[in-house]
Amino acid sequence: MTTSYLVSDLHGNIELYNLLFREIIRKKPSFVFIAGDLLPHVRHSTWQNGEHIPDFMHDFLIPGFKKVRNQMGCNYPEVFVIMGNDDPGSEEPKFIEGAKKELWIYLNTASFKFGPYTIYGYPYVPPTPFRLKDREKYDVTVSIDANSIPPDKGFRTVEADYNTSTATIANDLEKLSAESDMSKAICLFHSPPAQSLLDQAEVKNPETRMIHVGSMAIRDFIRDKQPYLTLHGHIHESTRLSGSWQQKFGRTVAFNAAHDGKGLSVVQFEIDNPELAERRIITD
Repeated sequence: MTTSYLVSDLHGNIELYNLLFREIIRKKPSFVFIAGDLLPHVRHSTWQNGEHIPDFMHDFLIPGFKKVRNQMGCNYPEVFVIMGNDDPGSEEPKFIEGAKKELWIYLNTASFKFGPYTIYGYPYVPPTPFRLKDREKYDVTVSIDANSIPPDKGFRTVEADYNTSTATIANDLEKLSAESDMSKAICLFHSPPAQSLLDQAEVKNPETRMIHVGSMAIRDFIRDKQPYLTLHGHIHESTRLSGSWQQKFGRTVAFNAAHDGKGLSVVQFEIDNPELAERRIITD
């Protein structure tokens, strides 16, 4: 049995990470997928046992995974990581550093062959109302919703290596998959597909309880390419609003692990039979 875990949107929460570390050590999954937003919000401080953590990656996350690996030895899982829209691009060298230490496999618009499967990672989301734009691109066309800020506005912690006024998620996904056979593709996305059970966001307008804020490009990619499995996060409240953390699109099975309640949300599944997945909320 090759048990896998999907988690997402831990946002530098020490308690949630400690629950994850303990669960990995206890249950020994073969694979752990982390679908972005690992770090504290840019303007938030992080504390552990009353002490300030000035550098979350160097002072907590990398040492935390090292400790888990040292304790588990050969049972340490393959960990696959992407950044999310709340993870500053200036922190990317530390994700690469963790990958060089073999703590995880960092997939930033990249792929990794593992047995019969190819794992693809893609961190970008469509434009949001938030100002950090390191991991935002236009979706299918160069247009945005009325309440969002364009990707070439807001602020960035690093200079983009692409044209921020024209780059789209749709073009990226076409290049990433190219002519590849996607029948055994596992896609680790931060954004969920648009107009689905996985992308529902809460709004304060009393006439409209929720809106769909996922990626149309990812939706079209799933519809046209039919990858084996897609893994998502980003929209914390979607499961509460839609009542579902999973959805099937043709032969593609999709999960969203983001959570807006107490505890750690873990989607547990077997890669060879993902339709039997379960979602657990771990609180102690």
